[in-house]
Amino acid sequence: MDLVERYLKAVAAQLPKETREDIVAELRDDIMGRIEDLEARLGRAPTDDEVEALLREAGHPLTVAARYRPGPQALIGPELYPWWLFGVKVGLTVMACVTLIGLAARVLAGDVYPGQAIGQGVASLFSGAVSIIGILTVAGFILERQAKKPDFIAKWRVKDLGLFELGGNIDADDWSRKLSGDWSEPKAKPGPAVKESAEMSPVARAVASAIGWTVVLLWWTGLLPVMAIRPEELAGVVDGVDYGLILRQMVQAAYWPVTLFAVCRIGFDLMRAASGGNARLTALGDLAFGAAAAWGVLWIWFWSALSPVIWVGTVTEFIQRVSGLFDRVDGDVGGLATILMVVVVWAFLAEVARMLRAAGRLAVGR
Repeated sequence: MDLVERYLKAVAAQLPKETREDIVAELRDDIMGRIEDLEARLGRAPTDDEVEALLREAGHPLTVAARYRPGPQALIGPELYPWWLFGVKVGLTVMACVTLIGLAARVLAGDVYPGQAIGQGVASLFSGAVSIIGILTVAGFILERQAKKPDFIAKWRVKDLGLFELGGNIDADDWSRKLSGDWSEPKAKPGPAVKESAEMSPVARAVASAIGWTVVLLWWTGLLPVMAIRPEELAGVVDGVDYGLILRQMVQAAYWPVTLFAVCRIGFDLMRAASGGNARLTALGDLAFGAAAAWGVLWIWFWSALSPVIWVGTVTEFIQRVSGLFDRVDGDVGGLATILMVVVVWAFLAEVARMLRAAGRLAVGR
């Protein structure tokens, strides 16, 4: 019975030490009973090949041991899997946006040609997708093994479900079918597209914001291998302005403030999601983060390396530069500089508007 002992030792190696002896004894009795029945049917002692076939029927040692092991039997269980899949959709969407920003910056700075940018973007999307799916899988693995699931999973509310319309037209089943090698069109007619019009509650926005800012933080710190903006590699000169040098100086100055902002934002979003989306807490956070973002925009306008290129002192000068985009003559400031000027002004006004809305919500409590 050397084969049986080898089999049982392989099973025992996968079992908890506390219950190993009892389980192995139970399995030995079951297997020996099967061998005795086989011997009775054959009228002789079974051969090694026949014993091995019987052990294969009993199951692989890893499978057999798993039946006796406490805890989840899946990497991510059926209850948590839809949340994991939703996180993947949001994460990949944000990653695609970040990649496009990186591509646009490199093309505008003259670092790469558009064709090269497309090829590099595809490679970055693939490696970034692998990283995001891996990170979310590790998070799901840990959550699956917690005795108490987070409240946003166990105590969900109907008014938070608007969040899940996002990405509703991304058919996960269709992609799974294609990954299995079946590229044929489904016979059934596709259903109507999901109308993404529902307003998200504070909890829903907090979950989506936390995922999005996590992707941005990983990209900003270089931990996410997507199309990054590497200032040291940019040396493009547009309209006589070295934007590669400007970007390098800005990133060096803003690296840690932006990192701290993203970390605080993620922590706050997770806190308000766990608290059920308290209206005043959300408004207070929006007010604080809006003020921080507005200060960052003011830094770009007045004190950053980009300031000499985009700064204007009066509204009249601003209007003249914008008009120059459509009717440029020799001696006008470059078009890219004017576009950046408009973007910075628009960003500041957007943050001010967000702060005003947050102040209103803070006052009324809803």
